Amino acid sequence: MTTQASPKIRLFVPQAFAADAALVLSDNQSHYLAQVMRQKSGDSVAVFNGADGVWRAEISAITKRNVTVIVQEKIMPQRSCPDLWLAFAPIKQYTERMIEKAVELGASHLLAVITQRAVVRSVNVEKLSAHAVEAAEQCERHDVPSFSTHKDIGSLLATWPEDRMLLHADETGGGKNLAALLPELKHKKLGVLIGPEGGFSDDERKIIAAHKNACGFGMGPRILRADTAAFSALSCIQCYAGDWDAPPRFEGTQK
Repeated sequence: MTTQASPKIRLFVPQAFAADAALVLSDNQSHYLAQVMRQKSGDSVAVFNGADGVWRAEISAITKRNVTVIVQEKIMPQRSCPDLWLAFAPIKQYTERMIEKAVELGASHLLAVITQRAVVRSVNVEKLSAHAVEAAEQCERHDVPSFSTHKDIGSLLATWPEDRMLLHADETGGGKNLAALLPELKHKKLGVLIGPEGGFSDDERKIIAAHKNACGFGMGPRILRADTAAFSALSCIQCYAGDWDAPPRFEGTQK
């Protein structure tokens, strides 16, 4: 496996990789390479499929419809993010940012759930999944989080795995202190549940509290926006029980 610098342009291509294999890129990726980034035949890009690491590929053909690349060599082994889920209520004008930052913070699975007080009542799964892919390409993840939707809290919890903790933000003050809770989280499968702009309804709080894996946590004396709460919770968990002890890839000159 080479130790050369990785190409700056990274693309998620959900296909099996092998040296000398030809990959025909999607219309959007082809347009991005040829028209936006002005790449030419012979230029290199990095490709990843979420399972086989990162590979160098060379652009071999550019047509009006598609760009074809030839896979050359693996340049990085697979590095997957921790098994950390984020369940969230879509929020008006900020759902895409929620997805983007959750991907950057290493969430492995994203679950959109329509809550009783949510302003947004539906989600465009295809659009949000594409946004997750773009965020993964830009932040140098080697994987892309999976995505699912749930019509309400009840349907979310009915399918919640028995071996995964359900950490939910509790704005009532009845949750555990997150700093005190963190030592209990190492080596456990975790999922974070964040409510909508107006918080969970009383009925939803009862349903959540009754779940055997549920554990409420507090986030201090200030009222946080839903997206801020999600980013804060993911950051705390990743710092203490996630992968933040791993160094970033850095190709610059260190002084």
